[in-house]
Amino acid sequence: MTTSEPLAGTSPRHPPSDGGGDDWRLFRGDGERREKPFPAAPPWRRFDRQESPSGAKAPHPRLYLIGPDEADVVNAALHLRRPLLVTGQPGTGKSSLAHAVAHELALGRVLQWPVNSRSTLQDALYQYDAVGRLREATLRRDADGAGGAEPDIGQYIRLGPLGTALVPRERPRVLLIDELDKGDVDLPNDLLTVFEEGEFAIPELTRLPEGRAAVHVETDDPDDPAPVTRGRVRCREFPVVIITSNGERDFPPAFLRRCVRLDLPEPNERRLREIVAVHLGSDALDDVDDLLREFLERRAAGELATDQLLNAVFLRKGGVDLDAPSLLRAVLHQLGGAV
Repeated sequence: MTTSEPLAGTSPRHPPSDGGGDDWRLFRGDGERREKPFPAAPPWRRFDRQESPSGAKAPHPRLYLIGPDEADVVNAALHLRRPLLVTGQPGTGKSSLAHAVAHELALGRVLQWPVNSRSTLQDALYQYDAVGRLREATLRRDADGAGGAEPDIGQYIRLGPLGTALVPRERPRVLLIDELDKGDVDLPNDLLTVFEEGEFAIPELTRLPEGRAAVHVETDDPDDPAPVTRGRVRCREFPVVIITSNGERDFPPAFLRRCVRLDLPEPNERRLREIVAVHLGSDALDDVDDLLREFLERRAAGELATDQLLNAVFLRKGGVDLDAPSLLRAVLHQLGGAV
């Protein structure tokens, strides 16, 4: 079977596109208006959340499979209180690992720092809205005269994901630093001091008079301010830091020395079957052999992500005709190279 040919073995369960059984089509491109109910979304594309007793949105559990050898590396990083540097091909579950750790260890919502070429350590630690505070002070003076009260500086300081992760707590938070290799070449070295000391200073607060020793500032957690004493944030338990990299460039030795490294392999056929069963139920394996063969052949020729296979199996379970080559090609498209 070549990747340019349709899947063999058309069956009544997934009839050809020019025949019947096309109830799965919501959009037909004929200009006719229809109010059809939307089908259920895949489990990994559902965004509704349950309210927790504290009012925060509780995330759905992230289903995740990892081998025992890889799990041991994760545990080593947890015991050593060291960042875990996770590398691997796209779709191997690097980012999902952070959510799995947070779920299994009951560590709450994952703090996420998606890195890009403009990311700085300062933004990840905290941001100070000096312009907003000046504007508010001006408005108060205009309204109340010279005796108007100065706005609370804590309302204009917001801790970023890294700064929030370092707020002292009894149990650590999980921080996902996603795709660090996309950041500036100096960013890994900038992180070293924070990783070693477990603290950072907010100069705007260290300059406050003695009577303002403790200031409540906003955090990356909505509606959950944190007290900062004498302008310093110092963790009690080092956060669970999971850093992902697609291997686009190397990191400096000083940074690598402070990390525990985990390279996630591409899942083999057995693991792929387990992943399908975990996400979509064991009944999804009844008619998946041809999709697995096609996925593995296409992955051998270039980059594919595991969730693309899940997408294909989910569509077939919903009655979608995947024997049409153009549709299968759209779902299992290569991730590398020009579009």
